[in-house]
Amino acid sequence: MSLVNKAAPDFEANAFVNGQIKKVRLSSYRGKWVVLFFYPADFTFVCPTEVEGFAEDYEKFKKKNTEVISVSADTVYVHQAWVQHDERVAKAKFPMVEDRKGTIARAYDVYNEETGNAQRGLFIINPDGIVKYVVITDDNVGRSTDETLRVLEALQSGGLCPVNWHEGEPTIKV
Repeated sequence: MSLVNKAAPDFEANAFVNGQIKKVRLSSYRGKWVVLFFYPADFTFVCPTEVEGFAEDYEKFKKKNTEVISVSADTVYVHQAWVQHDERVAKAKFPMVEDRKGTIARAYDVYNEETGNAQRGLFIINPDGIVKYVVITDDNVGRSTDETLRVLEALQSGGLCPVNWHEGEPTIKV
């Protein structure tokens, strides 16, 4: 069942953020847009490319009143070790949330019961806490931060946006 146009499941969990372990609660970001992305595991092959991509574009998202939050089944201590050992991941300034029991991934319907990891799911949540966009892809395929930013801008435009629409282009008038 799709979460689009439904309330984003709230959660509170430990996260590794800028060298510190902190509690993160999704509802504390009300008033901002949120890009919440799940990935299978730290110390893998595709996942660090995604974390690096969102880290490199983090300021672009912040300028759009948007917070980025990542979630995996790894603990905050594994996140910390990953940040310390992978220069790509070390670029991340956004919360890296732990989900050891898969509670958050299950709430977003991206938990893989066979592996015990999250699937590659991405959710854009509006400032009122409503899910406006969902994409779930195979573990072998990383997501595009450019496309995520494009969709975010389209959602923020409030208009009807045609295929391949980009910020500054006209929306559809009815």
